[in-house]
This record gives sequence, structure tokens and C-alpha cells, in this order.
Amino acid sequence: MLRRLVLALSGLSMLSGGLNGGACAQGLFGAPPPKASSGDKSPPAVDTPPPAVTEPQPAEPAPVAPVLPGSPTAVVKPFYDHLGLELDPSQRKNFVDPAKTVLDKSDALRASGQGECLDPNMALDNADYDKLAIDRSLRTIEAVNGEEAKVVVAFAVEGHQHRLEWKLKKVGGGWKISDLLSVTGEWALSQYQCE
Repeated sequence: MLRRLVLALSGLSMLSGGLNGGACAQGLFGAPPPKASSGDKSPPAVDTPPPAVTEPQPAEPAPVAPVLPGSPTAVVKPFYDHLGLELDPSQRKNFVDPAKTVLDKSDALRASGQGECLDPNMALDNADYDKLAIDRSLRTIEAVNGEEAKVVVAFAVEGHQHRLEWKLKKVGGGWKISDLLSVTGEWALSQYQCE
């Protein structure tokens, strides 16, 4: 008699587990949504361990997509690999107006000995920087619309988020930078008056 009672209770326990989706299924597919109803109001089986409490993990950054050669992002990327490159006169081949005119005027002002017009780290939104921290947080999004493109660059410096927008135009089959705007700092390279 006792044996039949144990078998009946174990069968009832298994049936109840099956109706609830089962502890095994919850382990495989995660816990049910917070407001989900299992349809069974009975308390959980005694031999079911309580769910483990885990600390929330910080979100992993999205994997970085490869930069396609000749893409707008490929034109912008060197300015983050070699900071201050935008002020190098040998890089003017990567620019068109209005950005090129401002950079040329800045070069002329510097050559005259009258000072500097532009900050040396415009690609970093004029922020102090730690190259390793920027490399870890740097993300780009590219949008191409015919002969024009935008590359939005986002990164964090000392806990502060920065976003810049590089505007590009297709010239002679290649992409050239026409302007650089700081979404965070609300400035644009094309608005500088280097005279």
C-alpha cells in the first residue's frame, strides 16, 4: 500500500512538472516572462531548487564589423588610428570643400606664425584622450545616399560620451571628407574662420 502511494505521488509530481513547463525546460529556455501564468496555482515541488540569483552582467559591445576597403568608413578610420591626422597637410587629398578650404586656411595661418586656428584633436571632439580607452569604446555607423555619405563615430572618454558625424562626397570614384561635425559639442569644421 505504501509503495502504491509513493508511485502515485511521484506520478502526480511528474504530471504537475509537465504542465508547468518543467524545471528542465525552464533551465533550457530561461525563466518564464514575469507576468506569465503557468495555469497551475499549486506550489512548486519540494525537491525543486530555487532559481539561482545572478548578478546582471554588463552588456558586451556589439562586435565590430570589418571595414570595407574604399568605403566611407575606410576613409575616416585612419583619423582614429593616428590622432591629429586631420591637421596634417599631406592628408588634404582626403578632403573637399568646405572642409578643405578651412584646413588650407589653418595651414596658412600656422605657417605665417600667427598661431593655430584648429584644435589638434578634432576627431576626438577636442576631448582629452586615452587612446586605449577610445579604441575599446569606438563604434561607427555608415550611411550612404548616392554620392553622399555620413559616418557617425561614437566613443567614450573618461565616462563622457562623444558623437561626431563625418560628411563625405564621392569625387572621382572615391570618398572625400567634406565636413566634420560634433553632435556632442555642437560645432562644425566648416564654420571655423581661420584668417
